[in-house]
Amino acid sequence: METILTSTTCQLTAFHSPSSSSSSSSSSLPLKFSSSIAPTLRDTRKKAVAASPVRRRPANPAVPLRVRANSQAAPASAEAAKAAGVPGEMKAWVYGEYGGVDVLKFDPKVSVPEVKEDQVLIKVAAAALNPVDAKRRQGKFKATDSPLPTVPGYDVAGVVVKVGSQVKELKEGDEVYGDINEKALEGPKQFGSLAEYTAVEEKLLALKPKNINFVQAAGLPLAISTAYEGLERTGFSAGKSILVLGGSGGVGSLVIQLAKHVFGASRVAATSSTGKLEFLKSLGADLAIDYTKENFEDLPEKFDVVYDAVGQCDRAVKAIKEGGIVVALTGAVVPPGFRFVVTSKGEVLKKLNPYIESGKVKPIVDPKGPFPFSQVAEAFSYIETNRASGKVVIHPIP
Repeated sequence: METILTSTTCQLTAFHSPSSSSSSSSSSLPLKFSSSIAPTLRDTRKKAVAASPVRRRPANPAVPLRVRANSQAAPASAEAAKAAGVPGEMKAWVYGEYGGVDVLKFDPKVSVPEVKEDQVLIKVAAAALNPVDAKRRQGKFKATDSPLPTVPGYDVAGVVVKVGSQVKELKEGDEVYGDINEKALEGPKQFGSLAEYTAVEEKLLALKPKNINFVQAAGLPLAISTAYEGLERTGFSAGKSILVLGGSGGVGSLVIQLAKHVFGASRVAATSSTGKLEFLKSLGADLAIDYTKENFEDLPEKFDVVYDAVGQCDRAVKAIKEGGIVVALTGAVVPPGFRFVVTSKGEVLKKLNPYIESGKVKPIVDPKGPFPFSQVAEAFSYIETNRASGKVVIHPIP
């Protein structure tokens, strides 16, 4: 199905903003926020700003564009056309303190991030939320977080509009996707993906699979990397069996597919609520277990691996064979269970791209989405219910 936008001429106006130095290695500073957020930023960076000379970059000339889009992810996408002009300021979601969804504020005047030598600047087409986004906003790992204020967001899909001097493969116009933070809990970027632009290291990105759109691509990076690394860490291989707890979620839905179609599992079982059992089977589950009616640990069948995405390790260890193992993403860990925090790599996405392009692994976007950029707070509230099927995606981004 093709959707053609009538050719129109739109004007992208360039802005300019002051630039100042930063001591944070994890963020693409300088950042400038509007008056509602700026006081917090001034408090946290007063000394750095005072010590650093203020420079102004000349505004780029306005660029007239003609936009023609194809809904089947055509190479010359509407996103690529819109990305041709890079302004000095952009729209973003920001929070200047930790707390509930109410701390999220829309800011129309945030500085577009500077690009380091090994980074590219992406015009964001779509972004996705993960449980870690909510935990970060709540201050669950504030000791290792980057300084406030924060533009949240890990997952991104979009178009490269600028490349750093040490970037080797990517070029302007490339359609890419990735998790912008190599380590989820260790100094994640102050400048996330819930904005018009974000700066990302080349090594964290891969070219977007040709057969999926930006919405689908945005929902993959952190979840599929977590699913893949967890399976690798258990030593999972062809012929082994696996039980996935939380099989309909963002990570669980991908564990099922990877175990079945990439690792060659002999048998895949998964848990969900009653209404999602058929969904599990469509992903490749041989056995769909209704956790509202059955206790999975009481079933006579045992498994080589249990992948616990919901925090039930104490029960999961009762469902493994002798010599089996449990990988847990959350909650208390009971031996022989273990927990890990994913290390995101573009190489993993590149390795899995052929499975996505062949249709063996499918991105799953929650049917309530995508949420428009104006409803980021509502999207956060929804993901925090823990009832999403697949990924919660934000699209379109202005």
